[in-house]
Amino acid sequence: MQTMIFAIEKINRINSLLPNITLGYRIYDSCSTHFHALRTAMTLMGGSEEENASTSCSGTVPVVIGDGGSTLSLVVARFLGVFHVPQVSYFSSCACLSNKLQFPAFLRTMPSDFFQVDALAQLVKHFGWTWVGVVAGDDAYGRGGAQIFVDKVRMIGACIALHEIIPKNHGQVLMSGIVERIHRSRARVVLLFALEQDAGALLKEALRQNLTEIQWLASEAWITAAVLSTAEFHPILQGSLGFAIRRAIIPDLQPFLLRLHPSMDPEDPFLQQFWQESFGCQLLGGGEMISTNKPACSGAEDLANLHNIYTDVSQLRISYNVYKAVYAIAHALDAMQKCVPGRGPFAGRSCPDNSGIAPWQLLYYLKRVDFTNEYGEETKFDNNGDPVATYDLINWQVSVEGKVKYVTVGRYDETTHSKLEIDEKAILWTGSHTDVPLSVCSQSCPPGTRKANKPNAAICCFDCVVCAAGEISNQTDAIECVQCLPEFWSNPRRDACIPKDVEFLSYEDNMGMTMLAVALVGSCCTLTVTFIFACHRTTPIVRANNSELSFLILSSLWLCFLCALPFIGEPTTWSCMLRHTAFAITFSLCISCILGKTIVVLMAFQATLPGSTVMKWFGPLQQRAMIFMGAVVQVVICGVWLAVAPPTPRRLLSRESSRVILLCDLGSALGFSLVLGYIGLLSTLCLLLAFLARKLPGNFNEAKLITFSMLIFFAVWVSFVPAYVSSPGKYSTATEVFAILASSYGLLACLFLPKCYIILLKPEKNTRKHLMSKFAH
Repeated sequence: MQTMIFAIEKINRINSLLPNITLGYRIYDSCSTHFHALRTAMTLMGGSEEENASTSCSGTVPVVIGDGGSTLSLVVARFLGVFHVPQVSYFSSCACLSNKLQFPAFLRTMPSDFFQVDALAQLVKHFGWTWVGVVAGDDAYGRGGAQIFVDKVRMIGACIALHEIIPKNHGQVLMSGIVERIHRSRARVVLLFALEQDAGALLKEALRQNLTEIQWLASEAWITAAVLSTAEFHPILQGSLGFAIRRAIIPDLQPFLLRLHPSMDPEDPFLQQFWQESFGCQLLGGGEMISTNKPACSGAEDLANLHNIYTDVSQLRISYNVYKAVYAIAHALDAMQKCVPGRGPFAGRSCPDNSGIAPWQLLYYLKRVDFTNEYGEETKFDNNGDPVATYDLINWQVSVEGKVKYVTVGRYDETTHSKLEIDEKAILWTGSHTDVPLSVCSQSCPPGTRKANKPNAAICCFDCVVCAAGEISNQTDAIECVQCLPEFWSNPRRDACIPKDVEFLSYEDNMGMTMLAVALVGSCCTLTVTFIFACHRTTPIVRANNSELSFLILSSLWLCFLCALPFIGEPTTWSCMLRHTAFAITFSLCISCILGKTIVVLMAFQATLPGSTVMKWFGPLQQRAMIFMGAVVQVVICGVWLAVAPPTPRRLLSRESSRVILLCDLGSALGFSLVLGYIGLLSTLCLLLAFLARKLPGNFNEAKLITFSMLIFFAVWVSFVPAYVSSPGKYSTATEVFAILASSYGLLACLFLPKCYIILLKPEKNTRKHLMSKFAH
């Protein structure tokens, strides 16, 4: 009130603004009730005979500065809006008052709660709080601001832990229940959006229950309230954050405030009561008697000796809004005075009649006010009658003397791009800790996991689920895991994709080394048998088995063992072509030799019959030609296969596997089938002929040994087909190598082990007599 009087008297003293015009004022007390607020508005509009008689002004136009609270301004603004009487509020911040359809004559120098709430929501986002409680006063200011905050917070992905309303009666049971629910909600950050009285009632109960682990966010209604910054509330309010309207230092205001004395106006009811309460004395002969137990005022009391809210001009925030409201009205009146007839804004380009200004005309000019005051701040109103929203971010910090300091640690300006700027000097406080509190329903999910919402819970309450194999998340609180590219796989932490391991039958792994050892042992065994046969090539058992074919079979078996080696190691273009063609040709050569030997054995016994000349068709030359033709057919098949669709290296990329399988693609399944089929054909012919010769006489029946070897050969390769088809990755290659080695060992053992046994261990049976004894019988 004194700041308004100060501003009016200052304008009246200077000539630069409203020359030759004097501003007057009339002050009413709304008593913080709807009834008194509306009655004073009606009194202003209607006036009483006493008031009309006491005024010395002519050509007056009514304009209201006030009310302070949003709830009271709603009542007054609806009434004054009917008559288009301008109303400029200095503290009503409810966003609902921006509705020009309901409140066409309402303006304010106090930013709308919409911007304050936006600033609070950005503050929540800045500190990463996702689980926030809201407690609001039971009025338009509290309910409206809290609801906007709830909507804003949900838009940024945070959740509301609780939403409580402070009852106006401040009942003990109700207040205790609110504090208990705050404690149970596990929210470490709570916004208290309420007037000073309501906030004080809740905080007293929080203090009684020792609710110290809360980071309080304050609305501008109480963030600079001196009554709450006493030492009593330090345990729970130290470190509180909130946005306050911008403050200013108004020169000469403090001396103006300290000039007050009851003798200036003995009839001023405001001054009389203020003086008695400030000095704890009783004025005699005037004023309200507030206590009969207090001494009489001496008249020597001096406001300069007091240190209270009134004398402290370091936090001029609301008072500065009043100051700006007075100057806005003055600038609107000044613009009206300077209106040039014929260039006016009204019908016929007319100007207002200065002797009888209509309220709606002043409202027109007031809405278009735009000036910069002596403190460098621009004052203007937008289409909703709201000023430019600028706030100071206030942090409660306790000094070494134990007093609360309102430290500005940031700023909010709706006209800037970033809007919110926060300094590094903010000190948050929850209980005994000064770290930034963590207010979340669930802990953040680290990289390598994703969020999975809990059923029937808020979106901020979730479980952290580890990403599935082959998927990653490389950020905190990932909504979903990302599938790695086919060439990559997730690392053990599931936070990065790494190249997949390449899998093939390698010389380094156990299976590859085993196969290599078995193949080398087989080739050495073959060479050993060859050496034994060479040393005993003149013995009957070697000569009786056609030594030339025996050495040719041993040579082809040695190659069969060695052809397993290209299957081991990293597949290349040449190794893929070599492994299948070498296998096909060497086995065809081996089976062709055995087939030739079987035919020779069978024909040899047929030649013993009288008059038989069959052996002349199966001499050494014919045997070589038969073996050559058997191998040449396979060479042709392999040549056509390599020319049309040769085997090539292939990488199998499966999203479900952590390995890249490197193998040889057959190129043509038909070509591979023809290769196996031809070997099978030779083996079948050999088996049939050996089976026919199984009962031929002789102590050493070669046909039986060939029959057994072919049975083993068939058993191995018949079982190979399903095993090969069903084996994954390198195991299919290992299956093929196993079949090659098993069949080679089978042929070597069946055809040559009995002979080596006789040569080395039973030399007495290695005679022509013994071999021919059964035949002679």
